[in-house]
Amino acid sequence: MKMVLAVTLGIAGAATAAYVATDRETPSPVIASAAAQGAEPVTIWRSPGCGCCDAYAEYLRAEGFAVNVIDDHDFVDRSVAAGVPEQGVGCHLAMIDGYVVSGLVPSEIIERLLDERPDITGITLPGMPGNAPGMAPAKTGTLRTYAFGPDGVAVYADE
Repeated sequence: MKMVLAVTLGIAGAATAAYVATDRETPSPVIASAAAQGAEPVTIWRSPGCGCCDAYAEYLRAEGFAVNVIDDHDFVDRSVAAGVPEQGVGCHLAMIDGYVVSGLVPSEIIERLLDERPDITGITLPGMPGNAPGMAPAKTGTLRTYAFGPDGVAVYADE
């Protein structure tokens, strides 16, 4: 009986050690939301060499979105032409499944946009808030995101 218990504990211990080692060495797979899985690839136009835009693109990829990044010296003009209010231009411009998304908008707000499909042109997180994805390792505090379109500008999310 002692021999069987020792062998069982030895096997369980080895399996646990293998699991822990594997868990630490292998990145966990990305579990994309239904919104991310169903969306067309995200295209981001950004100022060439912008590190926070690169970090934001990686953040979206980690959230399950397919992302293409395009360098564009005139992304601000492109943003305004796409309907982003001039005073609301964010760090970069993105097109996500038919919507304009300006700035470092958290993925859960993009997912809500794609789930709800409101009759708007898009959303924006103006400027470069230090607590937004791409600027900080993780979103902290509150970020105010605005919706814009033919009916004007309104708060979309205050999270």
